[in-house]
Amino acid sequence: MSSAGFTIAEGSSPRLVVHGRWTIGDGITKIDKAIRDFAATTLDKPLAIDMSDIEALDTSGAMILQRTMQACGGRTVEGEPLHGFEQVEQHHKVLLEQAASNLISCEVHPRPPSILVVFERVGKATENILDEALHILSFVGAVMARMGAMITHPNRLRPTAVVSHMETAGLNALLIVGLMSFLIGAVVAFMGATVLAEFGAEVFAVELVGISVLREFGVLLTAILIAGRSGSSFTASIGSMKLREEIDAMTAMGIDPLDALVVPRALALLLAMPCLAFFAGLLGLIGGGAVCALALDIPPALFMARTQEIIVIDNFVVGMVKAPFFAFAIAVIGCYHGMMVEGSAEDLGRRTTVAVVQSLFLVILTDALFAIFFMELDY
Repeated sequence: MSSAGFTIAEGSSPRLVVHGRWTIGDGITKIDKAIRDFAATTLDKPLAIDMSDIEALDTSGAMILQRTMQACGGRTVEGEPLHGFEQVEQHHKVLLEQAASNLISCEVHPRPPSILVVFERVGKATENILDEALHILSFVGAVMARMGAMITHPNRLRPTAVVSHMETAGLNALLIVGLMSFLIGAVVAFMGATVLAEFGAEVFAVELVGISVLREFGVLLTAILIAGRSGSSFTASIGSMKLREEIDAMTAMGIDPLDALVVPRALALLLAMPCLAFFAGLLGLIGGGAVCALALDIPPALFMARTQEIIVIDNFVVGMVKAPFFAFAIAVIGCYHGMMVEGSAEDLGRRTTVAVVQSLFLVILTDALFAIFFMELDY
């Protein structure tokens, strides 16, 4: 048995005589560079390949021979995959035909300058962002239409699923939300008192804690935590169902995935988020009061009195108004990316990451818009 090789016959047009065993196991890769160089020097010339002395051929050998023959399409004849091949055995013809139909074009495009690559990537990223935004808006419209249809068709509502998701997304998050809010309130009180001490106004730490926790930190940090905890969970659970083709099975049975999977999660988070925001604000005040009592010599009675006297209900209302909007954004983004999962577990992981990032972005953007809105209202 001889290894793969070839000789070039001289004449008016190049003629390639191949011999030996053209298989991956017999070291065909050793002559790959040589045959590439030959193909590069004969691109504009017709070619004949004599296969009378070939001993064995596998898929890799057939691909190399077809690549050499096609030479970027310059020597191909449409509908004739064996054009140019001579003395081909019958069982070798099948491999050559399959290789011809699956051979990727070797046409090489010149690489643009580096600065153009940057602009190209920015343009593609911008186009992808706009396209994703349109898809998300379409999904939001579909979800809102389904939720509106439940008003006239209450039988579409799945209360068991809503309560179950309220437990997993809301009730089970009370501990981490409460602990985080308590610590945030304590940190705000301590840092505020440290700065205010330079002006002899440590007592105003009470107002700082109350306004910041009730108006901003309580609901905002709760939404950020829920986006990372429950939003990613929505994407992962729905995406796993998509990979296992359970959603396709539901559709085949006449069950709308929006009604069964998306709307219950959105309603559950809409109901759970205000409760979590209220709980977070309460724990934040307790944390700030604890620091004031232990480090600033402000007794709890004075802390509560100043809180009731100075901090009006408007700050609490401002914080609670934002909670449903945050909840809807988190739920819709999480469910959207779960429904878009396709192909593999790798795509599921990527979609989960993107869902968390987009949810955080929308939460902070919504909070900024509300801040501008209430500022303009002087509220």
